[in-house]
Amino acid sequence: MANIKNIAIIAHVDHGKTTLVDKIMYHCQLFRDNQNAGELILDSNELERERGITITSKNVSVVYKNTKINIIDTPGHADFGGEVERVLNMADGVLLLVDAFEGPMPQTRFVLQKALDLGLKPCVVINKVDKENCTPEEVHEAVFDLMFELGAEEWQLDFPVVYGSAKHYWMSEDWQHPTTNIEPLLDMVIEHVPSPKIEEGNTQMLITSLDFSSFVGRIAIGRLQRGLLKTGMSVSLCKRDGSIVKSKIKELYTFEGLGRKKIDEVQAGDICAIVGMEGFEIGDTIADLENPVALKTIDIDEPTMSMLFTINDSPFFGKDGKFVTSRHIKDRLYKELEKNLALRVNETDSADKFLIFGR
Repeated sequence: MANIKNIAIIAHVDHGKTTLVDKIMYHCQLFRDNQNAGELILDSNELERERGITITSKNVSVVYKNTKINIIDTPGHADFGGEVERVLNMADGVLLLVDAFEGPMPQTRFVLQKALDLGLKPCVVINKVDKENCTPEEVHEAVFDLMFELGAEEWQLDFPVVYGSAKHYWMSEDWQHPTTNIEPLLDMVIEHVPSPKIEEGNTQMLITSLDFSSFVGRIAIGRLQRGLLKTGMSVSLCKRDGSIVKSKIKELYTFEGLGRKKIDEVQAGDICAIVGMEGFEIGDTIADLENPVALKTIDIDEPTMSMLFTINDSPFFGKDGKFVTSRHIKDRLYKELEKNLALRVNETDSADKFLIFGR
């Protein structure tokens, strides 16, 4: 399958982003008819389900009309901006999802600015047009004004738009004429989102995300910019500080549906997960063994706040929770550092206190 589309979904919190992805997955028959995968499939983390928000970015892949569409779900809160910036590096286009009643919100602005700066093609989805007193046409104009204000280029301002209700499973080019499914949205993605630009040259892949498995350890995730990756292949790992380390790929996976599919070879342009490498960080480049060339590392906005973490020294110490010592706090903070780019941890002169910088 040669056709690949990599698309990130941008939306303000609660504008229906995760619901929309659920419906896309149902439409592309990722679930059997008798299988109820539950609503908000992407919000798999307990905290995400409890709060009804997306915190970490997820990758999902569907196949529509012989085209593989990699969908990257991004968090809608500024607090998780570090997540947003790095996952946009994997996309070629963005789906901007806007509520037909509320219009573009401040948070939409933050992520959209990042996407436009990276030169991604925007496609607009105006959702929840079944709400009372909603104004889809005015919202369309507001989105145009916002993009203009953010300095979008002419080709970005010429964006396609569909209207609909993700909850009620329909999308249409005219909001007053509902359809029976979300195909107009998927057709818009295939027609307007560019396929990945494949450059000639040796292997290059920027690690933009990490995962952790208790079975295989840390997993590097990113989009292969050029070249090939194969299982068992020896590669160079170009670190952020300029040093180069030799490494080997044990296993390769691409994304299929909600899960991952083990494969022998990845083509340029696709998003993949790599198992078996040691000592990598987000922003490192996986490159050719003989002629390694590093990609530009990811610039992440600096932290905006700091907080002091200490152990509980109240009279209720030890009554609740199973991890109560400073060693547990330290282990948990350093584990979070492996995945969270926007976080910094400074140890203080006390062994029980940690100064955390984040956003």
